[in-house]
Amino acid sequence: MIVLKAVIVEDSRLARNELKELIKIHKEMLLVGEAENVDAGFELINEKKPDLLFLDINMPEKDGFELLEMLEEVPITIFTTAFDEYAIKSFEYNAFDYLLKPINSKRFSKTIEKVLEQVNKEQQIEEKKEGELSIEKQIFIKEGEKCWLVKIKDIVLFEIVGNYTRVFFDDNKALIYKSLSQIEDKLPTAMFFRANRQQIININHVKKVVSWFNGKLKIEMHSGEEIEISRRQSYVFKEQLSL
Repeated sequence: MIVLKAVIVEDSRLARNELKELIKIHKEMLLVGEAENVDAGFELINEKKPDLLFLDINMPEKDGFELLEMLEEVPITIFTTAFDEYAIKSFEYNAFDYLLKPINSKRFSKTIEKVLEQVNKEQQIEEKKEGELSIEKQIFIKEGEKCWLVKIKDIVLFEIVGNYTRVFFDDNKALIYKSLSQIEDKLPTAMFFRANRQQIININHVKKVVSWFNGKLKIEMHSGEEIEISRRQSYVFKEQLSL
């Protein structure tokens, strides 16, 4: 039986107690900690490495979205909120689900069923191909007022913009405040390839490879971007993808 480690980050003691009672009903979950603010939640998540996060949105000082922005790896996140407008926004931010307070027990159970279905699918992928689970992990991206939870495998391209990096996914191009080198160190090497000094591509999103000038290769992505691979990296690319 799958047992998911769960964490609650919620400023209301009443709401935390409500969630704890609901979690107790489900043997597939184990509550490993709770926090009443973002900073304490950040430390707790880094320590416990939970599979599942129940996260209040509207908290004093820092809100739930700011916590997600602080995390390098984001657990499966279920927003808890007393405000409808936040619940609607959570879908825009690609959250797994949201629960409107006070939380209905049947609604809670349906959400946990969905979580277990996803975890089962990801475990099957892991069994079929070693290391595949890492690409199922998601990162939190925020640019201005827009926020996304994006799976690593869905990112098409990383590109240098000054001291920062632009991330291409779906129809979005969001700027994150990390250098390309910082990002490259944490990417699955079997999936991502450094095409040149400015860009890293997801080889699973490559549509076409053509010969280019001076021994270089040119890549066309399914999303339409065209990437020129440096001469040195063109050789590496051919070697990496050859049988």
